[in-house]
Amino acid sequence: MSDAFQPISSLDALEIEIISCRRCPRLVEWREQVAREKRRAYLDWEYWGKPVPGFGDRDARLLLIGLAPGAHGSNRTGRMFTGDSSGDTLYPALFRAGFSNQEHATDQNDGMQLRDAFITALARCVPPGNKPITEELTNCRPFLAAEIRMLKDVRVVLALGGMAFNGYLRLLREMGFEPPQVKFSHGAWHPMGAGLPILAGCYHPSRQNTQTGRLNATMLDDVFQRIRGELGDYGGAY
Repeated sequence: MSDAFQPISSLDALEIEIISCRRCPRLVEWREQVAREKRRAYLDWEYWGKPVPGFGDRDARLLLIGLAPGAHGSNRTGRMFTGDSSGDTLYPALFRAGFSNQEHATDQNDGMQLRDAFITALARCVPPGNKPITEELTNCRPFLAAEIRMLKDVRVVLALGGMAFNGYLRLLREMGFEPPQVKFSHGAWHPMGAGLPILAGCYHPSRQNTQTGRLNATMLDDVFQRIRGELGDYGGAY
């Protein structure tokens, strides 16, 4: 197994390494350009403009994987799915299913806490056109591998979109596992065997999907209710 996939000492150390990463020149240039130029609505913001680490409960049994930070969402706020329309869809659904303490995520100081859930992504920097290239995803995979190794209680992985679904399967193979050949679909539910978490699929909560009706609140709630049924009630505290 490649040394790139050996675990970092702790999630705190991993977060520092993610935030300081400058491996991909195209992404470094773009994330910083977006942070300088800003969107008119956010001219008063000091944009994050750096790679975005994972966020949530470190004893989580549910791991959510997205594709990449949004230009004026996570790249602005510094927290996964925070400050854009995707988060405006995702966090209320997490709240309804009991995975968060509140519905709305606006910034890192908004009081949002996840319980029994941890949110991460394949790529940690906002990519031009929301399309990371193969080399950039390859550079980022060790971060997700380290999270997977350190989040030892995960029982369900929810892939938000086909790219996250396939990227997770590829990572499992690179980590030495032999997952079954399965395909992405909304509502997919795949036991992986070999002591691995169940892999579930869900359309990404992007504006494109919600405005076209491809994904709605009921569909999202159905996914989380199945996960809640698998995990049972959460016994911890916020």
